[in-house]
Amino acid sequence: MARHSGKKGGKKRKRVASELTGRNMRVRVKSARGRKSSSTRWLDRQLNDPYVHEARKRGYRSRAAFKLLQLDERFNFLKRGQRVVDLGAAPGGWTQIVMEKTKPSESGGKLIAVDIQEMESLVGVDTLVLDICLPESSRTLRELLGAPADVILSDMAATITGHKSTDHLRTMALCEEAHTLATETLVDGGILVMKAFAGGAHADLMRSLNRDFNKLHTVKPDASRPESAETYIVATGFRSRQERDS
Repeated sequence: MARHSGKKGGKKRKRVASELTGRNMRVRVKSARGRKSSSTRWLDRQLNDPYVHEARKRGYRSRAAFKLLQLDERFNFLKRGQRVVDLGAAPGGWTQIVMEKTKPSESGGKLIAVDIQEMESLVGVDTLVLDICLPESSRTLRELLGAPADVILSDMAATITGHKSTDHLRTMALCEEAHTLATETLVDGGILVMKAFAGGAHADLMRSLNRDFNKLHTVKPDASRPESAETYIVATGFRSRQERDS
């Protein structure tokens, strides 16, 4: 049975987080005529977010890249030569980190970036416009991979409606789709890392994952905004049905 781990235990803050502390003077944004208060808040947040500044400096397409960096620093699941599928990849921040870690062009590995919208291509990456909710999606990915995946990543989230319960359920439905796809494409011992939202359906998802993975961790990286309900599930030691029955 899988063991759950959600505590950081007193460990020091991760390197990526500590590097960014205190780098930027705060910028105050004044509301302009005709600008909605929500737009002003968003602009204020962007201008004063050290991860936004550092992402631009390093050439990352999004600040979300640091979430994956921090998760990998803790759990060390990205390795050279792996076959990796990145779900909800656009605009490509996570994909860039996977490229750096696994070096698919040099190592014989494979990296597939999947999204329902077009994403600007990256060298050595297969970009695929695909709705993973469609029944043929796992077959499409298996054919493109050529062999079972070592890691499935998902930073997918449903479009925000503003209704917390609805947003939670819609994103958790995507988590279930990612879980299903993982069971159909992962190698035995493989890893699934995905974004989830805290709430009522989270416990049901964990119980479902518990059947297929040896160990589950629930983590909120330092790069996640404090006000966000997002957490990340790191599920390790995938067990296929054949493996469980043997």
